[in-house]
Amino acid sequence: MAISDSDISSALSAYLGCYPDDSASLSEPVELLGRGVGFASRRNFSMHVTVGALLVRGGAEVLLVDHRAYGIPLQPGGHLEPTDSTLTGAAVRELVEETGVDPGGLRLASQIPVYVEFGRVPARPAKDEPEHFHLDFGYSFLTLTAQADVGRIQESEVRGAAWYPLSVAERLVGHRIARALTPPA
Repeated sequence: MAISDSDISSALSAYLGCYPDDSASLSEPVELLGRGVGFASRRNFSMHVTVGALLVRGGAEVLLVDHRAYGIPLQPGGHLEPTDSTLTGAAVRELVEETGVDPGGLRLASQIPVYVEFGRVPARPAKDEPEHFHLDFGYSFLTLTAQADVGRIQESEVRGAAWYPLSVAERLVGHRIARALTPPA
């Protein structure tokens, strides 16, 4: 069963329950969710949901990708697919697709996202997409093995994937990295 607007609203409510200081920055998506429909669809240009995955290894490193479209290091992630049934499952799918890590070596750190960000995305005429907004839900994962090797990357989306020390990753990606280390219970 596809991810519903109710699933999205529930995840956002759980997040705001843990991080109430983010309520002001997320007031617009809360309002949109209350009066719109179809936010799992990439073709909803008022706003649609994306997911990200912060994979932590040994409490000291995080896996980032060199994002082809944006040209910067970011956490693995992307758009929901009609076959995705949960936000966490979509995050795992994106992580595995983009980095080739073995999904059997991952453990979800929390069902509650460690970050939710709302932001404007520039128009992409090549994809027939006007300027629009993403509501990005990020989940924290831990490796079950010491290696968690990068495998075959998704070359259409990323140029590479590498492990970064947490301090470097936080400087590159932002405060969401720190939350990956101490996810909500």
